[in-house]
Amino acid sequence: MPTDIRGRIHTPYNPVLDLPPAFRLVTLREAGDAFDHATRIAAKEGAGTLVWARRFDLVEFAVVLEPEEPLATARRTFYAGLCALNDTLAVHSPPEKLIEFVWPDVIFVEGGLVAGTRLGWPKGADEKAPPPWLVFGAMIRTTVMGAEEPGSRPQSAALEEEGFDELGPGRMIETFARHLMVWVDAWQQEGFRVIAEHYLRRLSADESVERTLDVNGNLLTRKKGKLAVEKRALVPALAEMDWFDPESRGLKL
Repeated sequence: MPTDIRGRIHTPYNPVLDLPPAFRLVTLREAGDAFDHATRIAAKEGAGTLVWARRFDLVEFAVVLEPEEPLATARRTFYAGLCALNDTLAVHSPPEKLIEFVWPDVIFVEGGLVAGTRLGWPKGADEKAPPPWLVFGAMIRTTVMGAEEPGSRPQSAALEEEGFDELGPGRMIETFARHLMVWVDAWQQEGFRVIAEHYLRRLSADESVERTLDVNGNLLTRKKGKLAVEKRALVPALAEMDWFDPESRGLKL
């Protein structure tokens, strides 16, 4: 099993959400940083701790995982989180909305950036040993603060604008938690291949290349009819966080 969620069951701090029993909820005020808080308490609180920062314009949360694999391969857990997030959006999406990944860490709806994700692990952790914890974090834009006209931000999107009406952040987090459990179980039963296939099918379309994920989660691309393979490394790509706006502590517009 790639990550131990089921192994640590706690009583929630504040049972606001209807989460699977393997999760323990920690809530923060709007000014809190879910990812930062999760990384700070991960070693103490353990697998299944889910931190929710209750913001108006974003669904912001982070979940602690405990891998059973060496860090070098355990980072592929990141893709399980993305698959769960994609499925969450699909469940609550209006019909025929185009939801797709842009490698490695963002989700677009109808061509607009709607979600960004990140992965954390202990500084200096041994690549060849299971890390004490990983943290998967996500931000999903629900609405845009301000008076911009629709269409003035063609590279960004918000759930409210895309017709995800009456969808509170609590429901999204509940749905995500359940889908994450499904993907963890699928990995355990069938191997990482099922997650890789689900993720790659939802990458933004490029019919000229074939794409795979290697054992360390790096993206390998090969132009059809060619032998040369290009490798895009996961770790430095995660560090870039091109989607994040530090001034607003949210997604870029």
